[in-house]
Amino acid sequence: MNDTYIFLQHYWWFIISLLGGLLVFLLFVQGGQSLLFSIGKTEMQQVMLLNSTGRKWEFTFTTLVTFGGAFFASFPLFYSTSFGGAYWVWILILLCFVLQAVSYEYQAQRGNLLGKTTYRIFLVVNGILGPLLLGTAVGTFFTGAEFYVDKEQLTNPASPVISMWATPWHGLEAVLNIWNVCLGLAVYFLARTLGLLYFINNINNDPIYARCRRQLLPEAATFLLFFLVFWIHWLISDGFAVNPTTAEVYMEPYKYLHNLLAMPAVLVAMLLGIVGVLCGIGLTLFKQGYRKGIWWSGIGTVMTVTALLLCAGWNNTAYYPSLAEMQDSLTLQNSSSSFFTLKVMSVVSLLIPFVLAYICYAWRALDLRKITVEEMEQGGHRY
Repeated sequence: MNDTYIFLQHYWWFIISLLGGLLVFLLFVQGGQSLLFSIGKTEMQQVMLLNSTGRKWEFTFTTLVTFGGAFFASFPLFYSTSFGGAYWVWILILLCFVLQAVSYEYQAQRGNLLGKTTYRIFLVVNGILGPLLLGTAVGTFFTGAEFYVDKEQLTNPASPVISMWATPWHGLEAVLNIWNVCLGLAVYFLARTLGLLYFINNINNDPIYARCRRQLLPEAATFLLFFLVFWIHWLISDGFAVNPTTAEVYMEPYKYLHNLLAMPAVLVAMLLGIVGVLCGIGLTLFKQGYRKGIWWSGIGTVMTVTALLLCAGWNNTAYYPSLAEMQDSLTLQNSSSSFFTLKVMSVVSLLIPFVLAYICYAWRALDLRKITVEEMEQGGHRY
């Protein structure tokens, strides 16, 4: 395997990891939705909260789709194995996000059959299940999943199916692993924490500001509890290592700790990311009137999650371990697209900075004015 091909495989895992980090940050939309009834005590306050998250939900949905599309194009064997085998988890995630889109568009429409409150409950459901399911699914990158891979099946005209799931639960068995659930809960409470920080930054309303600051400490403390428990276990746990010469997969003690020590830049990114998350929370809690904590914590979230996912695939690591047959575990080398495909995609990826620049421009335009009661009462488009 030539060095350029190996570089492209690692490059595309970095792109996927970065998209994963951006997605977790953008889950502040789901976190904000889950707080709709606890922060919004009046109809007008709930309208303000809905418009705050409603102007950003499309960014989250688009990033989720892009994340899946990048995985499909660069590592198609993962896509066919996980999306085709653990399909119940992914179906539930997609249904949650479809429910979100429908609810935003119809909850305020006159004459809707289900009523405004029902659609708002749907948004709360999306706010709870979306981060929880995504976090639990990502946990399987480290704990493994029940599947087999047989590439010779591709030549079988009767059943050309490469990947097969080893259990009838098709992904739902992930919830039986406490560490998957622990990561899912960490992502859920992180989303709620980021949602509170975003409300503080985006809404100019004293009662909402006061409730968000009061709610921030218990949400952030719960997030830190689950994250630290998962992170410490992750550092000391055995990991699925790959022999670069023979491609044999084997268990290595302290594998992910070794990955961090072997990749100092990733270690620094993770530590800076954790500090950034804590700074955003701490400044908001202890500095009266501080409203920019979302940016410290948001950037910190992107850096931490990106570093975590890089450790799942870089440094000769199986990023999707098979619990049914260890040697069927997916690695960057055995699951990637062809050299030509990765090369062409890498040229297209040069447009990413321009896309990010446009997103930043659109975000700034949407947030140029803080949401106020006066703006909501003036009419125009609102959720």
